Amino acid sequence: MLSDVTLDLPVRPVLPALVAALDAAGAGVLVAPPGTGKTTLAPLAVADQVTGRVVIAQPRRVAARAAARRMAELLGERVGDRVGYAVRGERRVGPATRVEVVTTGLLVRRLHHDPELPGTGAVLLDECHERQLDADLALAFTVEARATLRPDLWLLAMSATPDTDRFAALLGGSTPAPVVRAESALHPVQRIWAPPARPIAPPGAGPVDRALLDHVAATVRRALREHDGDVLVFLPGAGEIAAVTNRLADLRDTVALLPLHGRQRSAEQDAALRPRPARPRPSHAGPGPETVAERRRVVLATALAETSLTVPGVRVVVDAGLSRVPRVDLARGLGALVTVPVSRAAATQRAGRAGREAPGYVYRCWSAATHERLPARPEPEIATADLTGFALELAAWGQPDGVGLALPDAPPAAAMAVARDTLETLGAVDANGRITGRGRAIASAGAHPRLARALLDGAGRVGADRAAEVVALLAEESAAGPGDDLVAGWRRLRAGVDPGATARWRTEVRRLRAALPAEPTGRKANGPVASTTSSAVDSAERRASGRTGSGGLTDDLAAGLLVGLAYPERLARVRRPGGSAYLMTGGTAAELTAGSGLTGSDWLAVAVADRKPGAPSARIRRATPLDEATAREAAGPLLSTRREVGWSDGDVVAREVTRLGAIELLERRLDRPDRAEVAEALLTGLRQDGLGLLSWSPAAQALRERLAFCRQHLGDEWPDVGDEALLAAAPTWLGPELAAARRRADLTRVDVVGALRRLLPWAQAARLDELAPERIAVPSGSKIRVDYADPAAPVLAVKLQETFGWPAAPRIAAGRVPVLLHLLSPAGRPVAVTADLASFWRTGYPQVRSELRGRYPRHPWPEDPATATPTRHATPRRR
Repeated sequence: MLSDVTLDLPVRPVLPALVAALDAAGAGVLVAPPGTGKTTLAPLAVADQVTGRVVIAQPRRVAARAAARRMAELLGERVGDRVGYAVRGERRVGPATRVEVVTTGLLVRRLHHDPELPGTGAVLLDECHERQLDADLALAFTVEARATLRPDLWLLAMSATPDTDRFAALLGGSTPAPVVRAESALHPVQRIWAPPARPIAPPGAGPVDRALLDHVAATVRRALREHDGDVLVFLPGAGEIAAVTNRLADLRDTVALLPLHGRQRSAEQDAALRPRPARPRPSHAGPGPETVAERRRVVLATALAETSLTVPGVRVVVDAGLSRVPRVDLARGLGALVTVPVSRAAATQRAGRAGREAPGYVYRCWSAATHERLPARPEPEIATADLTGFALELAAWGQPDGVGLALPDAPPAAAMAVARDTLETLGAVDANGRITGRGRAIASAGAHPRLARALLDGAGRVGADRAAEVVALLAEESAAGPGDDLVAGWRRLRAGVDPGATARWRTEVRRLRAALPAEPTGRKANGPVASTTSSAVDSAERRASGRTGSGGLTDDLAAGLLVGLAYPERLARVRRPGGSAYLMTGGTAAELTAGSGLTGSDWLAVAVADRKPGAPSARIRRATPLDEATAREAAGPLLSTRREVGWSDGDVVAREVTRLGAIELLERRLDRPDRAEVAEALLTGLRQDGLGLLSWSPAAQALRERLAFCRQHLGDEWPDVGDEALLAAAPTWLGPELAAARRRADLTRVDVVGALRRLLPWAQAARLDELAPERIAVPSGSKIRVDYADPAAPVLAVKLQETFGWPAAPRIAAGRVPVLLHLLSPAGRPVAVTADLASFWRTGYPQVRSELRGRYPRHPWPEDPATATPTRHATPRRR
């Protein structure tokens, strides 16, 4: 076949070495930069050497079709003769086909169906450096199939980047597979740094800064002025392509503006990839206007044009410097497409598009300094994406954890754990991760496992046609068009408002419809879809929201049921009637955008939502209204009724609650809650709100202080009465009171003194008054209360005249601790503080006596207080 092609591309000289390496080792790696012809010439060279069909796998449908078309053109044939292709929903091959271009996802399906790949002589995995999930799986499965079943199968990995050691090791097993390298691209590409004049808001989950889109449009105009040839513009998504196209609308008379992205019909994609015909004008013709085909073209594309595709006529690339990649919030089950800066490797790939046919130019909308800070290469999809489908593929292959497979990177443990939990909930795998019969049915549907579950379980409830229509819409959310109302988008597709979108949607609907069994079971993973609760909704209410189809459900409710079957954790109820804030069954807060027509809906089935890091709530991107009965039906396993006794809002709450996940549906007060549960709730209240819930009388506080004093001075055999220790031991010392209490008010009636004494063993209780007396008798005969507020220095506040005759301050705790005396004047004011009374009598008292005896003449002020008679009374006045 290669001999039929005269085109000389840089990869051609190395093809003999490549074929020889494959003949010797059976596997190999071809490294060839963009524009060298590896995608079109290598399959033809391999086909000359093998007897079976050559299958070349591409990561994207548009690239698969374009590669097949290009090879057929080089052979001078139609697609479907010796070269054909197969993508989801479309296949063009014939009995003479030797080379078949397929998507990596389709190759994975074929390997599952028959891992021997009968009739196939070679498998070529193109653009394996892109590291998409299907590409990783295709590599791993083909390597194992070749090792165990088809040692004669040639296997070639093709990459545009030089980092190939990993792929060589995976393909070669014990000995790395040979690596064959081609020369660089045909033509040089000159870099032009064109950063915006002012700083641009960094990318993320939100829209791209309009200022950057303005700058990209201006850079396109500059490129058209400064250089000849067509212009290829790289933007992150279809929305940005439309925005920049609108900014260039005034150029339509002189320039053809052609979008190129994955949402288009194949015919629209092909238009952007078709070369501009050079039709010479007759010599007698005047200058006349150019036709659309003759005008210069500006092709505005997403990342799908980075590799494999040659956009004919392109001499200039304008690169916005952004990519859109999937991210998943494992904790909340929310996925999102996030805009990130392009990697240096991807920027090189994009620039290479300008040099495929002639010397070219690349305008990079960032600075050289910024370029050095970009990541070296993009993150592999396995590191960031939802792995539910990936995990199901592994389970279907018989390797649930992927251990032993030739995966370039092991899947992250956390993401795989979440994926396996999801699959087990769907009934797709058992507790050991092995695929079930239901799991094989889900896998054979060719959709994400969640959507396949909705298709299989919902068809019997809403009808096979409506189930296929809604699931096709969920599989390609952009098909619904603008707005967040899923059913409105469904109706637009039915009406054919956008013929291209409708055509793509109907193709997927037919495929999904064919994947259904003849008689849908309508079975959920954990029971029947039909629920007795659905009868609670009046049929008139169901008819009110739109067309009623199979199962008696309107379109709104049918769509809500299917979305709920796919994403039960995203069913949401409005927080406040008429508001835009919702709570999902998974516990995540969510908000509608301002002005949404869905605002005020009591219930929503949320199909698409995302949440920016640090944001308090998720943003609802696409949803449909439904009622509570349908929500219960869709998320039956999340429905629970529980008796709850707990502490809430400062008191015991005893109730029976019916919930759908995190959403409370019904509440009923329990009149006779379990006593043990009430006691536990009161304990929770004490731990949350503190011991202040008890009434601490002076006697209770004093006893606690005396116990703290004993522990500090007599050792750990005395109880710890700190807050933390008392709360930890509350079941012991408060046990009887907690068992009898019913509410917070009962705690205020607890005898805390009696409860605290339960902490004391009998021997310690007997000595407490001796070691830490509540009162101490002073020489006057009074019994004065000791203040133990500071356990390091207990205080006895006593009038000075009552201590006459006391040679020394008393000691407590078996004589270990002197009492700190606060000596008071006859008016009760402190005049001295001392723990050494003998020293005070000698040195401090004379000064106090001289200052106070004139002020208090009716009170005794002896010269020798150590031998004087103590008194509590003043001398009576003389009459």
